[in-house]
Amino acid sequence: MDLKLKSILPMFVFLLLVSTSNAKSSIYDVTSATYGGKANSDISRPFSKAWTDACASTLASKIVVPRGTYKFVGATFKGPCKAPIEIQLQGTLQAPVDGSKLSKADTWVGFERIDGLTLSGGGTFDGQGATAWKQNDCNKNKNCKSIAINLRFNFVTNSIIRDITTKDSKNFHVNVLGCNNVAFQHFTVSAPKESMNTDGIHIGRSTGINITDSIIGTGDDCISIGDGTKQLHVTKVTCGPGHGISIGSLGRYQNEEPVSGIFIKNCTIKNTDNGVRIKTWPASPSNGVVSDVHFEDIIMDNVGNPVIIDQEYCPWNQCTLKVPSKVKISNVSFKNIKGSSSSPVGIKIVCSGGLPCENVQLSDIDLTYTGNKGPITSQCKHVKPTINNVARALACATSS
Repeated sequence: MDLKLKSILPMFVFLLLVSTSNAKSSIYDVTSATYGGKANSDISRPFSKAWTDACASTLASKIVVPRGTYKFVGATFKGPCKAPIEIQLQGTLQAPVDGSKLSKADTWVGFERIDGLTLSGGGTFDGQGATAWKQNDCNKNKNCKSIAINLRFNFVTNSIIRDITTKDSKNFHVNVLGCNNVAFQHFTVSAPKESMNTDGIHIGRSTGINITDSIIGTGDDCISIGDGTKQLHVTKVTCGPGHGISIGSLGRYQNEEPVSGIFIKNCTIKNTDNGVRIKTWPASPSNGVVSDVHFEDIIMDNVGNPVIIDQEYCPWNQCTLKVPSKVKISNVSFKNIKGSSSSPVGIKIVCSGGLPCENVQLSDIDLTYTGNKGPITSQCKHVKPTINNVARALACATSS
């Protein structure tokens, strides 16, 4: 062996051993002797301590919550951290049934100002929200009391959430705010149809969010898209039960930011109150913009209102219908949408009288009505869509 190689080899072996040792030390198991977490007990403090150590590490770190069921009163895991962190949740975290026992009234588990987060492991965040749903009136009371969201991601970048379930949240399951380049893969939302105000994933003021190969069933919108959302891609998502996939509602508050670059493709929506939807409030306090929105290759299975733009969205008579919406909608396409409608109006495009929709395309739409309230029909208002390969009954059959 070459003399020079002989002199380098021991150093290489030493560095390899050091590297292996460091790799081991970068794993933080919340049930280890260092942190003391135990199944069937509250691991809020062990989990928070593990986060503090991992966030301070200059090496990529992994926090492990092994299989089992653990109580968790909540925490917000804050960055910035010195290196990427993976949280591998293999078990189930349970929130207190009583929301007043949470560490924060509006958040159960939060992630804030983190770059390079991975949340994985096949585990479950169980919000135990059945009691809270009966107390939640946010669907009709804009001044309602805050109720905890299962998972908040605030100003998180370059991150991935995969093979994770959120179950029975007290409020929204996931809220994404101010995030950039975040992916949800093989993500599951599970809650019954009667769960009130439990949007699956709500996105606002974020860019580059991707939701793929996921199953979302809940009591409200499977995915709700708020103001300031840009370059959102949703593919291979199954939605139902719930209220469908919605942009909005928009136009209710001052200084809302534009929504643009929304691509919903190759999804299945079944047994929901709505299909794919854009909704804005009349009497908007300020102008808004929705543009470059595309719904394509969608299967509808017993869906109410499969295709809908509603610029007269006014639940519980909380607004003035006589004043048209100031949200401008343009460059929207609905393509290759097929299946069954549980309501007789298969397509409803009701736009603002003050700002009519522009460049709306309807193409390759084939829907059948499963009920007994007459033949399937459609409605258009304040819009002149481009229509291609759509049956006459669905091609703006009625207008006003």
